[in-house]
Amino acid sequence: MRAYEINTTAWKEENLIIFTDLTISQIKKVIEPIVLSEREDDEYYDNDVLLDALVDAYPNNQVYNFD
Repeated sequence: MRAYEINTTAWKEENLIIFTDLTISQIKKVIEPIVLSEREDDEYYDNDVLLDALVDAYPNNQVYNFD
């Protein structure tokens, strides 16, 4: 298990910190499309959406919000 701080905005206080057994490539595979979608299509997300997307994509892995 590792801790990751995921920066998706210019605001450090909005960073998502997770504790997980996922790899960084698994995390990027899920999170990057969500972030790009907001930037291109104006779709809203928050850290809960990102966390839920990781859990949904990898239900057999452990993903915890470290906040």
